[in-house]
Amino acid sequence: MSATISPSGNSSGRPSVPPHGPGRPRPVGPGDRGHTYPGRPRIRPRWGRIALVAGAAVLVLALIGGIFAVNYVSGIDNDLKRTNAFSGLSADRPAKTVEGAFNILLVGSDSRDPDTKDDEANAWRADTLMIMHVPADHKSAQIVSIPRDLWVVVPRSNDAACSDGSRAKINASFAFGGLPRAVHTVECLTDVHIDHVMAIDFGGFKEVTDALGGVDLKVEQTVTSIHRPYRVFKKGMMHMDGAQALDWVRQRKQFSRGDFARMQHQQDFLKALMDKASSSGTLTNPGKLDSFLDAVAKAVTVDQDFSLKDMVLQFRSLRGDNLTFLTSPNKGSETIAGQSVVVSDREKALALFQAMSADKMAEWMAANPVEKS
Repeated sequence: MSATISPSGNSSGRPSVPPHGPGRPRPVGPGDRGHTYPGRPRIRPRWGRIALVAGAAVLVLALIGGIFAVNYVSGIDNDLKRTNAFSGLSADRPAKTVEGAFNILLVGSDSRDPDTKDDEANAWRADTLMIMHVPADHKSAQIVSIPRDLWVVVPRSNDAACSDGSRAKINASFAFGGLPRAVHTVECLTDVHIDHVMAIDFGGFKEVTDALGGVDLKVEQTVTSIHRPYRVFKKGMMHMDGAQALDWVRQRKQFSRGDFARMQHQQDFLKALMDKASSSGTLTNPGKLDSFLDAVAKAVTVDQDFSLKDMVLQFRSLRGDNLTFLTSPNKGSETIAGQSVVVSDREKALALFQAMSADKMAEWMAANPVEKS
Protein backbone atom coordinates (compact mmCIF):
# COMPACT_ATOMS: atom_id res chain seq x y z
CA MET A 1 0.00 0.00 0.00
CA SER A 2 1.28 3.49 -0.66
CA ALA A 3 0.69 6.99 0.51
CA THR A 4 -0.03 9.96 -1.72
CA ILE A 5 2.84 11.31 -3.73
CA SER A 6 2.42 14.98 -2.97
CA PRO A 7 1.92 16.79 0.35
CA SER A 8 0.19 19.59 -1.51
CA GLY A 9 -2.73 17.45 -2.62
CA ASN A 10 -5.06 18.71 -0.33
CA SER A 11 -25.44 4.94 -7.12
CA SER A 12 -26.00 5.99 -9.85
CA GLY A 13 -28.13 8.96 -10.34
CA ARG A 14 -28.45 12.23 -12.10
CA PRO A 15 -28.34 15.62 -10.43
CA SER A 16 -31.63 17.19 -9.49
CA VAL A 17 -30.73 20.26 -11.55
CA PRO A 18 -31.07 20.33 -15.35
CA PRO A 19 -27.94 19.50 -17.34
CA HIS A 20 -26.85 23.06 -18.01
CA GLY A 21 -23.48 23.75 -19.54
CA PRO A 22 -20.79 25.74 -17.81
CA GLY A 23 -21.44 28.70 -20.10
CA ARG A 24 -25.01 29.09 -18.86
CA PRO A 25 -26.33 30.19 -15.45
CA ARG A 26 -24.60 27.89 -13.04
CA PRO A 27 -26.78 25.35 -11.19
CA VAL A 28 -26.23 24.31 -7.63
CA GLY A 29 -23.94 21.31 -7.78
CA PRO A 30 -21.94 19.12 -5.48
CA GLY A 31 -18.86 21.18 -6.17
CA ASP A 32 -20.40 24.37 -4.79
CA ARG A 33 -18.88 24.53 -1.35
CA GLY A 34 -18.82 27.58 0.82
CA HIS A 35 -21.99 29.12 -0.59
CA THR A 36 -25.42 29.25 1.00
CA TYR A 37 -28.52 28.43 -1.00
CA PRO A 38 -32.09 28.47 0.31
CA GLY A 39 -33.13 25.11 1.63
CA ARG A 40 -29.72 23.52 1.03
CA PRO A 41 -27.19 22.90 3.80
CA ARG A 42 -23.49 23.48 3.14
CA ILE A 43 -21.93 20.36 1.71
CA ARG A 44 -18.70 19.24 3.31
CA PRO A 45 -16.01 17.40 1.31
CA ARG A 46 -16.02 13.64 1.70
CA TRP A 47 -14.14 12.50 -1.43
CA GLY A 48 -11.49 10.53 0.42
CA ARG A 49 -13.70 8.20 2.38
CA ILE A 50 -16.09 7.63 -0.50
CA ALA A 51 -13.18 6.78 -2.74
CA LEU A 52 -12.03 4.24 -0.22
CA VAL A 53 -15.32 2.35 -0.40
CA ALA A 54 -15.38 2.43 -4.20
CA GLY A 55 -11.89 0.97 -4.45
CA ALA A 56 -12.62 -1.64 -1.82
CA ALA A 57 -15.83 -2.70 -3.51
CA VAL A 58 -14.44 -3.35 -6.97
CA LEU A 59 -11.29 -5.07 -5.72
CA VAL A 60 -12.80 -7.20 -2.98
CA LEU A 61 -15.81 -8.18 -5.05
CA ALA A 62 -13.54 -9.38 -7.84
CA LEU A 63 -11.13 -11.05 -5.42
CA ILE A 64 -13.81 -13.11 -3.68
CA GLY A 65 -15.45 -13.97 -6.96
CA GLY A 66 -12.10 -15.17 -8.29
CA ILE A 67 -11.80 -17.65 -5.48
CA PHE A 68 -15.30 -19.00 -6.01
CA ALA A 69 -16.94 -20.37 -9.14
CA VAL A 70 -17.58 -17.89 -11.91
CA ASN A 71 -21.16 -19.15 -12.16
CA TYR A 72 -21.72 -18.03 -8.59
CA VAL A 73 -20.57 -14.53 -9.53
CA SER A 74 -22.97 -14.35 -12.47
CA GLY A 75 -25.90 -14.07 -10.08
CA ILE A 76 -24.29 -11.07 -8.44
CA ASP A 77 -23.46 -9.63 -11.87
CA ASN A 78 -27.15 -9.76 -12.76
CA ASP A 79 -28.09 -8.00 -9.52
CA LEU A 80 -25.80 -5.00 -10.03
CA LYS A 81 -27.54 -1.71 -10.74
CA ARG A 82 -26.53 -0.22 -14.08
CA THR A 83 -26.50 3.19 -15.73
CA ASN A 84 -25.53 4.61 -19.12
CA ALA A 85 -22.38 6.39 -17.98
CA PHE A 86 -21.22 7.17 -21.53
CA SER A 87 -24.43 8.68 -22.90
CA GLY A 88 -23.84 11.19 -25.70
CA LEU A 89 -20.06 11.27 -25.39
CA SER A 90 -18.19 12.64 -28.38
CA ALA A 91 -16.66 10.32 -30.95
CA ASP A 92 -13.16 11.76 -30.44
CA ARG A 93 -12.65 10.18 -27.04
CA PRO A 94 -9.09 9.14 -26.15
CA ALA A 95 -8.19 5.92 -27.87
CA LYS A 96 -7.59 2.71 -25.94
CA THR A 97 -3.87 2.35 -26.54
CA VAL A 98 -2.91 -0.94 -24.84
CA GLU A 99 -4.90 -4.14 -25.22
CA GLY A 100 -5.55 -5.80 -21.87
CA ALA A 101 -4.98 -2.71 -19.74
CA PHE A 102 -8.08 -0.86 -18.61
CA ASN A 103 -9.21 2.10 -16.52
CA ILE A 104 -12.20 2.38 -14.20
CA LEU A 105 -13.57 5.73 -13.07
CA LEU A 106 -14.58 5.32 -9.44
CA VAL A 107 -17.29 7.73 -8.32
CA GLY A 108 -18.71 8.15 -4.84
CA SER A 109 -22.17 9.36 -3.88
CA ASP A 110 -23.12 10.73 -0.49
CA SER A 111 -26.81 9.97 -0.88
CA ARG A 112 -26.82 7.88 2.30
CA ASP A 113 -24.32 9.85 4.35
CA PRO A 114 -25.26 9.70 8.05
CA ASP A 115 -25.06 13.50 8.26
CA THR A 116 -27.62 13.99 5.50
CA LYS A 117 -31.10 15.13 6.58
CA ASP A 118 -33.94 12.70 5.90
CA ASP A 119 -35.64 15.02 3.40
CA GLU A 120 -32.40 15.27 1.41
CA ALA A 121 -31.49 11.56 1.49
CA ASN A 122 -31.68 11.21 -2.28
CA ALA A 123 -29.80 14.39 -3.20
CA TRP A 124 -26.95 13.95 -5.68
CA ARG A 125 -23.71 14.41 -3.80
CA ALA A 126 -20.85 12.92 -5.76
CA ASP A 127 -17.67 13.67 -3.86
CA THR A 128 -15.23 11.19 -5.34
CA LEU A 129 -13.33 10.98 -8.59
CA MET A 130 -10.60 8.38 -8.91
CA ILE A 131 -9.10 6.56 -11.86
CA MET A 132 -8.19 2.96 -11.18
CA HIS A 133 -5.61 1.76 -13.72
CA VAL A 134 -5.06 -1.97 -14.19
CA PRO A 135 -1.98 -2.84 -16.30
CA ALA A 136 -2.17 -5.45 -19.04
CA ASP A 137 -0.75 -8.18 -16.79
CA HIS A 138 -3.55 -7.58 -14.24
CA LYS A 139 -1.16 -8.20 -11.35
CA SER A 140 -1.34 -4.73 -9.82
CA ALA A 141 -3.49 -1.60 -9.81
CA GLN A 142 -2.86 2.09 -9.31
CA ILE A 143 -5.62 4.35 -8.02
CA VAL A 144 -5.19 8.06 -8.73
CA SER A 145 -7.39 10.44 -6.74
CA ILE A 146 -8.52 13.62 -8.49
CA PRO A 147 -9.31 16.33 -5.92
CA ARG A 148 -12.94 17.36 -6.15
CA ASP A 149 -11.96 21.04 -6.13
CA LEU A 150 -9.47 20.73 -9.00
CA TRP A 151 -9.84 23.76 -11.30
CA VAL A 152 -10.50 22.47 -14.83
CA VAL A 153 -12.34 23.20 -18.06
CA VAL A 154 -15.76 21.50 -17.94
CA PRO A 155 -17.00 20.88 -21.52
CA ARG A 156 -20.23 22.67 -22.43
CA SER A 157 -22.00 19.41 -23.34
CA ASN A 158 -21.29 15.68 -23.37
CA ASP A 159 -20.28 15.83 -27.04
CA ALA A 160 -18.51 19.20 -26.96
CA ALA A 161 -14.83 19.62 -27.72
CA CYS A 162 -12.61 19.65 -24.66
CA SER A 163 -11.80 23.33 -25.22
CA ASP A 164 -15.47 24.29 -25.55
CA GLY A 165 -16.38 25.00 -21.97
CA SER A 166 -15.72 27.10 -18.90
CA ARG A 167 -13.48 26.81 -15.86
CA ALA A 168 -15.02 25.26 -12.76
CA LYS A 169 -14.26 22.78 -10.02
CA ILE A 170 -14.21 19.33 -11.54
CA ASN A 171 -17.00 18.19 -9.22
CA ALA A 172 -19.34 20.67 -10.92
CA SER A 173 -19.31 18.41 -13.97
CA PHE A 174 -21.89 16.19 -12.24
CA ALA A 175 -24.30 19.09 -11.85
CA PHE A 176 -23.80 20.13 -15.48
CA GLY A 177 -24.38 16.68 -17.01
CA GLY A 178 -24.35 13.80 -14.57
CA LEU A 179 -21.97 10.85 -14.89
CA PRO A 180 -21.42 11.23 -18.67
CA ARG A 181 -20.23 14.82 -18.25
CA ALA A 182 -17.94 13.74 -15.43
CA VAL A 183 -16.46 11.02 -17.67
CA HIS A 184 -16.00 13.54 -20.50
CA THR A 185 -14.35 16.06 -18.18
CA VAL A 186 -11.95 13.50 -16.72
CA GLU A 187 -10.99 12.23 -20.18
CA CYS A 188 -10.38 15.81 -21.35
CA LEU A 189 -8.25 16.51 -18.30
CA THR A 190 -6.15 13.35 -18.50
CA ASP A 191 -6.39 12.12 -22.12
CA VAL A 192 -6.90 8.68 -20.53
CA HIS A 193 -9.57 6.42 -22.02
CA ILE A 194 -12.16 5.41 -19.41
CA ASP A 195 -13.34 1.83 -20.00
CA HIS A 196 -15.77 1.44 -17.10
CA VAL A 197 -17.49 3.44 -14.39
CA MET A 198 -18.37 2.30 -10.89
CA ALA A 199 -20.39 4.45 -8.51
CA ILE A 200 -20.88 3.48 -4.89
CA ASP A 201 -23.25 4.63 -2.19
CA PHE A 202 -21.63 5.90 0.97
CA GLY A 203 -23.99 3.84 3.14
CA GLY A 204 -22.38 0.69 1.75
CA PHE A 205 -19.28 1.40 3.87
CA LYS A 206 -20.96 0.37 7.10
CA GLU A 207 -22.89 -2.56 5.64
CA VAL A 208 -19.94 -4.14 3.82
CA THR A 209 -17.76 -3.91 6.95
CA ASP A 210 -20.46 -5.38 9.18
CA ALA A 211 -21.01 -8.24 6.73
CA LEU A 212 -17.38 -9.22 7.33
CA GLY A 213 -17.74 -9.06 11.10
CA GLY A 214 -15.69 -5.86 11.40
CA VAL A 215 -11.99 -5.17 10.89
CA ASP A 216 -8.90 -4.64 13.07
CA LEU A 217 -7.30 -1.22 12.69
CA LYS A 218 -4.31 0.41 14.35
CA VAL A 219 -4.98 3.63 16.27
CA GLU A 220 -1.73 5.63 16.60
CA GLN A 221 -3.01 8.00 19.29
CA THR A 222 -6.04 8.19 21.56
CA VAL A 223 -8.61 10.61 20.14
CA THR A 224 -12.26 11.49 20.67
CA SER A 225 -14.44 11.64 17.59
CA ILE A 226 -15.79 15.03 16.57
CA HIS A 227 -19.02 13.35 15.44
CA ARG A 228 -21.86 12.00 17.55
CA PRO A 229 -21.87 9.83 19.61
CA TYR A 230 -18.29 11.08 20.19
CA ARG A 231 -16.59 7.70 20.32
CA VAL A 232 -13.18 7.38 21.96
CA PHE A 233 -10.57 5.62 19.86
CA LYS A 234 -7.84 4.28 22.14
CA LYS A 235 -4.24 3.92 21.06
CA GLY A 236 -3.40 0.40 19.93
CA MET A 237 -5.11 -2.19 17.78
CA MET A 238 -8.90 -1.85 17.83
CA HIS A 239 -11.59 -4.13 16.42
CA MET A 240 -14.15 -1.89 14.72
CA ASP A 241 -17.61 -2.58 13.35
CA GLY A 242 -18.93 -0.66 10.36
CA ALA A 243 -20.12 2.40 12.29
CA GLN A 244 -16.86 2.66 14.24
CA ALA A 245 -14.66 2.23 11.16
CA LEU A 246 -16.72 4.79 9.28
CA ASP A 247 -16.25 7.27 12.12
CA TRP A 248 -12.51 6.54 12.44
CA VAL A 249 -11.63 7.23 8.81
CA ARG A 250 -13.54 10.53 8.96
CA GLN A 251 -11.28 11.98 11.67
CA ARG A 252 -8.61 14.49 10.68
CA LYS A 253 -8.68 17.61 12.88
CA GLN A 254 -7.13 15.81 15.86
CA PHE A 255 -4.02 14.88 13.90
CA SER A 256 -1.09 17.13 13.05
CA ARG A 257 -1.08 15.73 9.51
CA GLY A 258 -4.76 16.50 9.02
CA ASP A 259 -6.10 15.10 5.76
CA PHE A 260 -2.96 13.05 5.21
CA ALA A 261 -3.53 11.18 8.47
CA ARG A 262 -7.08 10.51 7.37
CA MET A 263 -5.86 9.24 4.00
CA GLN A 264 -3.45 6.87 5.74
CA HIS A 265 -6.30 5.54 7.88
CA GLN A 266 -8.38 5.00 4.76
CA GLN A 267 -5.60 3.02 3.13
CA ASP A 268 -5.15 0.94 6.29
CA PHE A 269 -8.87 0.21 6.26
CA LEU A 270 -8.87 -0.86 2.62
CA LYS A 271 -6.08 -3.36 3.19
CA ALA A 272 -7.77 -4.68 6.35
CA LEU A 273 -11.05 -5.05 4.47
CA MET A 274 -9.42 -6.93 1.60
CA ASP A 275 -7.46 -9.18 3.95
CA LYS A 276 -10.59 -9.97 5.97
CA ALA A 277 -12.66 -10.65 2.86
CA SER A 278 -10.09 -13.09 1.51
CA SER A 279 -9.59 -14.86 4.85
CA SER A 280 -10.67 -18.44 5.40
CA GLY A 281 -13.24 -17.25 7.94
CA THR A 282 -15.19 -15.52 5.21
CA LEU A 283 -14.57 -17.97 2.39
CA THR A 284 -15.60 -21.04 4.39
CA ASN A 285 -18.75 -19.47 5.82
CA PRO A 286 -21.46 -19.43 3.12
CA GLY A 287 -23.75 -17.22 5.19
CA LYS A 288 -21.08 -14.61 5.83
CA LEU A 289 -19.93 -14.71 2.22
CA ASP A 290 -23.47 -14.25 0.91
CA SER A 291 -24.08 -11.33 3.27
CA PHE A 292 -20.84 -9.67 2.25
CA LEU A 293 -21.40 -10.04 -1.50
CA ASP A 294 -25.03 -8.94 -1.16
CA ALA A 295 -23.95 -5.80 0.72
CA VAL A 296 -21.37 -4.92 -1.94
CA ALA A 297 -23.78 -5.58 -4.82
CA LYS A 298 -26.42 -3.33 -3.26
CA ALA A 299 -23.94 -0.51 -2.75
CA VAL A 300 -22.59 -0.19 -6.29
CA THR A 301 -23.86 0.97 -9.68
CA VAL A 302 -21.89 0.18 -12.83
CA ASP A 303 -21.93 1.02 -16.53
CA GLN A 304 -23.94 -1.08 -18.96
CA ASP A 305 -20.96 -3.13 -20.18
CA PHE A 306 -19.30 -3.82 -16.83
CA SER A 307 -18.89 -7.58 -16.32
CA LEU A 308 -18.10 -8.90 -12.88
CA LYS A 309 -17.17 -12.25 -14.41
CA ASP A 310 -14.53 -10.52 -16.51
CA MET A 311 -13.25 -8.67 -13.43
CA VAL A 312 -13.03 -11.95 -11.56
CA LEU A 313 -10.71 -13.40 -14.18
CA GLN A 314 -8.69 -10.23 -14.64
CA PHE A 315 -8.17 -9.59 -10.92
CA ARG A 316 -7.44 -13.15 -9.87
CA SER A 317 -3.76 -12.34 -9.20
CA LEU A 318 -4.39 -8.98 -7.51
CA ARG A 319 -3.95 -8.57 -3.74
CA GLY A 320 -3.85 -5.63 -1.37
CA ASP A 321 -0.05 -5.42 -1.42
CA ASN A 322 -0.17 -4.77 -5.17
CA LEU A 323 -2.47 -1.76 -4.84
CA THR A 324 -0.91 1.73 -5.01
CA PHE A 325 -2.64 4.99 -4.09
CA LEU A 326 -1.62 8.25 -5.77
CA THR A 327 -2.97 11.79 -5.94
CA SER A 328 -3.10 13.75 -9.16
CA PRO A 329 -0.10 16.12 -8.91
CA ASN A 330 -1.17 19.59 -7.85
CA LYS A 331 0.17 22.83 -6.44
CA GLY A 332 -2.30 23.04 -3.57
CA SER A 333 -5.11 25.53 -3.04
CA GLU A 334 -5.53 29.00 -4.47
CA THR A 335 -8.38 31.49 -4.58
CA ILE A 336 -9.71 31.92 -8.11
CA ALA A 337 -12.90 33.78 -9.01
CA GLY A 338 -13.68 34.03 -5.31
CA GLN A 339 -13.46 30.26 -4.79
CA SER A 340 -10.92 28.11 -3.00
CA VAL A 341 -9.77 25.65 -5.65
CA VAL A 342 -6.98 23.13 -6.18
CA VAL A 343 -4.57 24.00 -8.98
CA SER A 344 -3.06 21.20 -11.05
CA ASP A 345 0.70 20.81 -11.45
CA ARG A 346 0.24 20.55 -15.18
CA GLU A 347 3.68 19.24 -16.11
CA LYS A 348 3.77 16.49 -13.48
CA ALA A 349 0.13 15.55 -14.02
CA LEU A 350 0.69 15.26 -17.76
CA ALA A 351 3.60 12.88 -17.21
CA LEU A 352 1.55 10.72 -14.85
CA PHE A 353 -1.47 10.43 -17.12
CA GLN A 354 0.65 9.83 -20.22
CA ALA A 355 2.21 6.89 -18.37
CA MET A 356 -1.24 5.63 -17.45
CA SER A 357 -2.51 5.90 -21.01
CA ALA A 358 0.53 4.03 -22.35
CA ASP A 359 0.39 1.42 -19.56
CA LYS A 360 3.81 2.46 -18.29
CA MET A 361 2.93 3.13 -14.67
CA ALA A 362 5.69 0.82 -13.42
CA GLU A 363 8.28 2.98 -15.15
CA TRP A 364 6.62 6.18 -13.90
CA MET A 365 6.59 4.93 -10.29
CA ALA A 366 10.24 3.88 -10.55
CA ALA A 367 11.09 7.44 -11.57
CA ASN A 368 8.72 8.94 -9.00
CA PRO A 369 9.02 6.74 -5.89
CA VAL A 370 6.07 6.71 -3.54
CA GLU A 371 6.40 6.16 0.18
CA LYS A 372 5.20 2.72 1.22
CA SER A 373 2.98 2.48 4.28
